[in-house]
Amino acid sequence: MNQKPRVLSGMQPSADSLHLGNYLGALKPWVASQESQENFFFIPDLHALTSSFDPATLAQRTRTTAAQYIAGGISPEKTVLFVQSHVPEHAELMWVLSTQTGFGEASRMTQFKDKTAKGGTEAANVGLFTYPILMAADILLYQPDRVPVGDDQKQHVELTRDLAQRFNHRFGEVFKVPEPSIPVTGARIYDLQNPTSKMSKSAPSPAGRIDILDEDAVIAKRIKSAVTDAGSEIRFDREEKPGVSSLLDILSTVTGTPLPALEEQFAGKMYGHLKVAVAEAVVAEVGPVRERAKELLADPAEMDRILAQGRDRARATATETLDAVYSAVGLLRRG
Repeated sequence: MNQKPRVLSGMQPSADSLHLGNYLGALKPWVASQESQENFFFIPDLHALTSSFDPATLAQRTRTTAAQYIAGGISPEKTVLFVQSHVPEHAELMWVLSTQTGFGEASRMTQFKDKTAKGGTEAANVGLFTYPILMAADILLYQPDRVPVGDDQKQHVELTRDLAQRFNHRFGEVFKVPEPSIPVTGARIYDLQNPTSKMSKSAPSPAGRIDILDEDAVIAKRIKSAVTDAGSEIRFDREEKPGVSSLLDILSTVTGTPLPALEEQFAGKMYGHLKVAVAEAVVAEVGPVRERAKELLADPAEMDRILAQGRDRARATATETLDAVYSAVGLLRRG
């Protein structure tokens, strides 16, 4: 019998709620893969320290993100679900990998360059600079076959592959070299007010974002206020009709209806009809997720139990990898 491929991924706890792009682009595909893959999904709270943060808010957001994973359909029995900081091997492996990473190599990471271009290097911290090395440690600890990422993270996975190959060449075969996996369906959900940019936690206005924990009325209002395009024809055309195309994309992804069928369904109808249909479909999809997340958050002891179980399962794998790394580089075995 073929062994299931192992996959690792995570989403930062950098907002009070996951948004619709996180849910449709990442969480739903994760849930759908639970029978066919061996999944390790985590909340990368250590990465969240690279930006300005409030300690109490970070703790709450970490717990809320975990609750939304579960409410969205992640099974703690089928999937290893854990918080990054609960597994100290992440930081330990990051240090070893940092000694194998060239300064120029790290300097070429586009996300660091983009962020420092906006705020200047004086505003950046060393953690932001070494973020991709911690990401490499996150991945390599669990020896995954594939890493589902957005296209903006592909460069970081390439660095991970380079570091794994470099380490294996110098110290012996320790790491599996993972493949990046960029989802096609639902991979990019666009901002409702700026439909040429993807939906983001850091967008200037929350009006373009649908948060999973928003109440039904807020979700419906934001969709009905979405920017549309000139003319009245409802058709998918990302260049000429980005606003309508964004709404059609959301409706297609939520309902599973192919885009050509939706174009036929809305032929001769007005934009308002499309917005009502999208609002109803999204509310029906995320409403139960929101309510289940609230139930989980109302029982912190149960959430702690679930995360402790995930921590123990994650550490069983992480410790095995780190022991092999330490042995390979000549560090004495830990007791």
